[in-house]
Amino acid sequence: MKKFTSKTQRVGEIGEKLARKKLLGLGFKIIESNYTKQGGEIDIIAQKGNNLHFIEVKSVSCEINRVENDGNVTHVTNNLYRPEENLSFNKFLKIAKTIDIYLSEKHVSPETSWQIDLACVYIDLKTKQGKVEILENIIV
Repeated sequence: MKKFTSKTQRVGEIGEKLARKKLLGLGFKIIESNYTKQGGEIDIIAQKGNNLHFIEVKSVSCEINRVENDGNVTHVTNNLYRPEENLSFNKFLKIAKTIDIYLSEKHVSPETSWQIDLACVYIDLKTKQGKVEILENIIV
């Protein structure tokens, strides 16, 4: 089991947990988490229908201002930046290389459709609540 020591690592761990919960709620089947090979990692590999989704999770801490009765977060305050700003071109290239390794290693048919998605997670560390937005089929 990973041991997270820094605040950034704890935010990332909570973000991945919230992202998996959101994806399950949207009908995704989680195939694998934290698929790691030399030079890269894929946070979540999921399937919905016949499509594979390679999902990068980017999380930031924030203050949650409003939660609806159903528990959905409707407004967050983050004066620093948005999670997607943390996905650099170099990180995207590492994800692409790791996807190639995964597809080959798992003998995924070339006809299988797949895409790269980004889960943007806003986390209030005081309340451990968060808001997850899924950006599908991203291109950097």
